[in-house]
Amino acid sequence: MHDHVPAPGPADFAPTAAHPLRVRARRMTAASRIAPHRHAWAQVAWSATGVLRVSAGSHTYIVPPSRAVWIPSGVEHVVTVVEDAELRTLYLWQAAGACGPAGLGGGRADDGGGWRQSRVLEVSPLLRELVEQLVQPPADAAREACLAALVQDELARARPVPLGVGLPADKRLRVLCEAVLDDPARHATLAGWAAECGASVRTIARLFRQELGTTFAEWRQQVLLAKALSMAARRRPMAHIAAELGYASASAFSAMVRRSVGVPPSRFFASA
Repeated sequence: MHDHVPAPGPADFAPTAAHPLRVRARRMTAASRIAPHRHAWAQVAWSATGVLRVSAGSHTYIVPPSRAVWIPSGVEHVVTVVEDAELRTLYLWQAAGACGPAGLGGGRADDGGGWRQSRVLEVSPLLRELVEQLVQPPADAAREACLAALVQDELARARPVPLGVGLPADKRLRVLCEAVLDDPARHATLAGWAAECGASVRTIARLFRQELGTTFAEWRQQVLLAKALSMAARRRPMAHIAAELGYASASAFSAMVRRSVGVPPSRFFASA
């Protein structure tokens, strides 16, 4: 059950050409949920502490403090608080035709249009400190402009992280996927999830292939990796992470991580 939080009004914290970056800070409790909404400007969702789940477009992202989610203008999104969080929302004005952060000429020239899609970004220590400085905008307009320009430059340079879980359009499958996201260890097999939602294994397997172009096992594996990343960010021991995600041993969990991302857990989780 989620506590619903209304989306910000269109005039609240709206960026402009004169103030191209606005930062909103909110403390939110676990299970809070900001209702689906969209903006005429781009947004970055990040939590200084805690863990978020951000659904934007056709993907959902589980976001620890070492990561942020870029959301282009016009994309409907929902923010759910997985763990008590200090939410920092950056609203960015974009010039006509720009696809990346506004002051950056639409992002790096070699970006390949990736800014037109939601993406996960690595949060550098510098970006973290710059955002905190703008939570209470400086009285000095020149200083505010300098800080905002530095934030946008750090965003343009931030390393994209290939994390994200696809979400289906089919309502039956969407309900099942949302349930897995909330508690991926409740059932270990597709048969258990299919029985819970009252559908046959064959039907659910077919929908996964049609809607998401993958198998249930591969999709759930991405969910488990995202959950594990958020737990690693809270410094949970590897054995605890493995047990909570339903693995019989830390070695079995490590083997899954190696198969999925090609590196051992110690390296995959190091940046968390």
